[in-house]
Amino acid sequence: MTMNPSEIRQIRLKRLKFRSWHRGTQEMDLLLGRFADAWLETLSDSDLDIYEILLEQADQDLYAWIAGERPWPTSLNHPLTQRLTAAAAGGALSG
Repeated sequence: MTMNPSEIRQIRLKRLKFRSWHRGTQEMDLLLGRFADAWLETLSDSDLDIYEILLEQADQDLYAWIAGERPWPTSLNHPLTQRLTAAAAGGALSG
């Protein structure tokens, strides 16, 4: 059975949401899970690629970057990471 691009995207979104809600620390589960629920479906495929790279990072690093304790590395300094930081700071983690 061949899936159409819409079905493939929906599977990808479900996988990313699951990974966002199952990070290993409650703080990151809440930050990334809420962000994923609110915003993932609006992101382009290239933004989803960036988000997947974010999910590969260690929780302690992600938390420090999102909380503004440390600047985002140049390789991850992207409009998506800025949106995530702003959403977490402003409490706008729901769409």
